[in-house]
Amino acid sequence: MTTVAESLVKALADLGVTTVWRVVGDALNPVTDAIRTEDRIEWIGVRHEEAGAFAASAQAQLSGTLGVCMGTVGPGSIHLLNGLYDAKKSHAPVLAICGQVPLAEIGSECFQEVNNDLLFQDVAEFTRSITSPSQMPYILEQAVNTALERQGVAIPTLPGDVGGMTVDKHAAEPKFVGLHPSATPDADLLAKAAGLLNEAKSITMLVGMGTREAREAVLLTAEALSAPMALTLKAKEGLERDNPYQVGQSGLIGNPASQVAFDGCDVLLMVGTDFPYREWYPEGKSVIQIDCRGEHIGRRTHVNLGLVGHSRSTLEALLPMLNRRTDTEHLEHSRARYDSWREGQSHLTDPDFDHERLGRLRQAFDNRAHAIRPEAVAAAADRNAATDAIFTTHTGMSTAWLARFVTMSGQRRLVGSFNLGSMANAMPQALGASALDRRRQVLAFCGDGGITMLLGDLITAVSYDLPVKLIVFNNSRLGMVKLEQEQGGLPEFGTILDNPDLSAVARACGMHGVRVEDPHELDAAVKDLLAHEGPALLDVVTNPDEIAIPPKPTLAQGWGFAIAKVQESLRSSGE
Repeated sequence: MTTVAESLVKALADLGVTTVWRVVGDALNPVTDAIRTEDRIEWIGVRHEEAGAFAASAQAQLSGTLGVCMGTVGPGSIHLLNGLYDAKKSHAPVLAICGQVPLAEIGSECFQEVNNDLLFQDVAEFTRSITSPSQMPYILEQAVNTALERQGVAIPTLPGDVGGMTVDKHAAEPKFVGLHPSATPDADLLAKAAGLLNEAKSITMLVGMGTREAREAVLLTAEALSAPMALTLKAKEGLERDNPYQVGQSGLIGNPASQVAFDGCDVLLMVGTDFPYREWYPEGKSVIQIDCRGEHIGRRTHVNLGLVGHSRSTLEALLPMLNRRTDTEHLEHSRARYDSWREGQSHLTDPDFDHERLGRLRQAFDNRAHAIRPEAVAAAADRNAATDAIFTTHTGMSTAWLARFVTMSGQRRLVGSFNLGSMANAMPQALGASALDRRRQVLAFCGDGGITMLLGDLITAVSYDLPVKLIVFNNSRLGMVKLEQEQGGLPEFGTILDNPDLSAVARACGMHGVRVEDPHELDAAVKDLLAHEGPALLDVVTNPDEIAIPPKPTLAQGWGFAIAKVQESLRSSGE
């Protein structure tokens, strides 16, 4: 005799699911009990369901397979929403099994009753309630297959009294889809793209995470076209290392070299990217876009030619049609600007920078408290982390420092809330990554505002022996909001955080915790963090006034920043 819950759990284990994230609760107790007796699945009880959804999404992104989380009836399911929206916007296949009140109570406004199908309508590719054992395995098959095929969220809802019902012994075993094959555009379109590229005077590539499996083809294309390559943040992990064509990122976290590359081209070749920031696209260029999702073509900038296909197969088909370009001036100019910018930035990572002549001048403006510069924190992590480390990062300034000072060398991976832009994502995403392989080093770049939002799940790391390394950029600020206010000419307001000693909080949770305030102690503290066998947190007191200058700052931004600083100075003087 097999119950609905047992059938569901066995099917997930057969699929290869190894972890389920949830808070235990009444409606899903039969599922919890089925997991208890299934040796192939580890149940991890988080302190907040949002953390579980973030963890499941991270696992899906890193493994390419299904991530699974659960939320019991009503509030437990509602708490999943933010992490599930992150999965949706990250195109991560996640199955979120949600509880419901017993069948007889549905529609009666019973205690904790929520209409899950309506609640999750926007976030999910699939929502359906299992109201009878005879619906197994069909609803489960539809949910999992939809999540995998559409790379998104699926929500099967299970009423409290259905999970324990018996499935017919003759019921079919669930069958799930495999990965769909690579697609290549029509030959005539490829020839047209080759013609545009061969006639161009200068070409710049904008490359995204859709090229993750196409590294060799991307590099060969850049070589043939002598094209500098701007990488989206999510493309760092596959294309930053050993790449003589890349010029870093664009956007607010980018650098001037990417703008030089954009401004100097007459054709922009976009490959596997849906880079969302329209204001950073160059104007007046011919644009060719390659994307496996036709709905992505042209939705960010005007596209002259769209090619619907996977990056690797499309570039491999395009390469034989390209004329090898011998003029490398555009590439060399962009790369020289990138190298000079990196050299200038590297000075900020020196603990003695503020004592040098230029440093003393800058310190008087932006670091009068002699706090540790966040650039130095990111550089120390990059210097000491393993070549196959997984990095996660909070939205905001910690992402800017990671983008600029951490190199995705070797087999490093990167996960963040890069499309939703949520706070509080880095630590639970690190938990998810660590649960995939506890032997692999996982570092989370945490803002103090983000980590304190889901602080309770520090206990999850300890309880389940997830050896995450959490580096907190503790500037007692919501740093990105502060910068946005100041660039708009507004004095900082509402961004100050009254933080405790976060290393002491970590130790109270049973975690290894260290606090560092002296820049000369930073490197040793990072090494100590990484050498610790279990979960550990490094609380670094960083400079709250550090700014990340975008690739092409405007006069309005500079003027607004100056006005804001004058107002802040007057306010701090009591005038």
